[in-house]
Amino acid sequence: MERGSGVIMHIASLPGKYGIGTFGRKAYEFSDFLKKAGQRYWQILPLGHTSYGDSPYQSFSAFAGNPYFIDFDILVEDGLLKKADYEKINFEDNTEIINYGLLFNEKTKILRKAYENFKKINNSDLEKFESEESYWLDDYAMFMAVKVKFNLNSWQGWDNDIKFRSEISLKKYKEELKDEICYWKFIQYEFFKQWRKLKTYINNLGIKIIGDIPIYVAEDSADVWSNRKIFLLDDNTLKPLKVAGCPPDIFSSTGQLWGNPIYNWNYIEQTGYKWWISRVKQSLELYDVIRLDHFRGFEAYWAVPYGDKTAQNGEWIKGPGMKLFDAIKNELGKIDIIAEDLGFLTEETIKLIKKTGFPGMKVLEFAFDGKNNNLYLPHNYERNFVAYTGTHDNDTVKGWFDSSGTRSEVKNSIEYLRLTKEEGYNWGFIRGVWSSVANVSIALMQDFLNLGNEARLNLPSTMEKNWTWRAKDGSFTNELANKIYRLTKIYGRCD
Repeated sequence: MERGSGVIMHIASLPGKYGIGTFGRKAYEFSDFLKKAGQRYWQILPLGHTSYGDSPYQSFSAFAGNPYFIDFDILVEDGLLKKADYEKINFEDNTEIINYGLLFNEKTKILRKAYENFKKINNSDLEKFESEESYWLDDYAMFMAVKVKFNLNSWQGWDNDIKFRSEISLKKYKEELKDEICYWKFIQYEFFKQWRKLKTYINNLGIKIIGDIPIYVAEDSADVWSNRKIFLLDDNTLKPLKVAGCPPDIFSSTGQLWGNPIYNWNYIEQTGYKWWISRVKQSLELYDVIRLDHFRGFEAYWAVPYGDKTAQNGEWIKGPGMKLFDAIKNELGKIDIIAEDLGFLTEETIKLIKKTGFPGMKVLEFAFDGKNNNLYLPHNYERNFVAYTGTHDNDTVKGWFDSSGTRSEVKNSIEYLRLTKEEGYNWGFIRGVWSSVANVSIALMQDFLNLGNEARLNLPSTMEKNWTWRAKDGSFTNELANKIYRLTKIYGRCD
């Protein structure tokens, strides 16, 4: 990755009137803002179809896009909606908060209205899309259609014939739910149509999209239901044999129990890593640079017996290592990947990252424990890294100073970065990563806006109020863009 800088801004967090950020006008305006600010990267969170909890890291499919990001105004331009269909609906009085419950009820109705209008149009583009994406789209659309029939319950609770995917049941539901299946294909067609147009615009500005691939998929997903052999499942019940998590550490005496099914890496290797190659290939349609979440899990992963209430009884099991990345490279060529290597790393993991050549990550908020050999301090960085003020899992810089950082950490950061209230502590943090030797530096949009804890995107291991922050309309001013540009220019991160 060339020297440059960028901003983390989730699509959902873009401003707008209709409940959540979309691929519409505000996304194009934000792209223009990034261009004015001299930025070369826009980092977004996963674009997947979110499931229970509304986390972008828990999706109904590793391939399908989030229907919430489809823009109504673009559907009007395409003749599929009228503004009267949605303009008077109150999606939330507070436009800086996403109300997912309200959104689920109201946006779904409007998208279904767009589909009914779409059916009156003879559109061969949808057929072309269905053909090109059939390797994942057919199973996803069937999964969602059956899920709707069973009142959105997990596939584990469906009738056994369709849960176990008997040929007779698949044929029966394909005919019975024909229109519902077509609706979900239409939704994905619109998602990809709008995203590809936006991404082309962004790329033409000289900006690359960085996007995440979560290492695991949700148990309640089309991927697990339709690709059972690539996961460790009980043949008789289809329940996972083991699930993902993290072992006990100084942060949690019982570890973290994520609950995602574990991959059957032996079987995946026998297939030539076909599913993973398809996943990465499709992600390259969405993103220019891929950030692989929880990279340590590719070297060794913590597997917990299914049904355990904590992660304490798990064990470390060797992952696929370089065999996976060699297979991806042989099939897709050299691609830009960032290894999310935060937290405690074993020597084996460090060796794997070096062998791949992928840049790792440095987070400035982790740097100030008072030890001058702390690897997150900028003077210890190397070029092949991406330096962050914080990520979507961290507090904002202002929130860190107000409450998350300890008194000694705050004191150490002020001394190390020569922070002043005149400059602004948030700007001092941004300067800290922008001035480093790391090839790429990135900050949360909330840090440029100097927003506090109320704008935090996610507090790991909690469920409430995560992923709900939205930027206030009018936040992305020319004055702010010019200020970011000057800083970016000083440290050689733009032309």
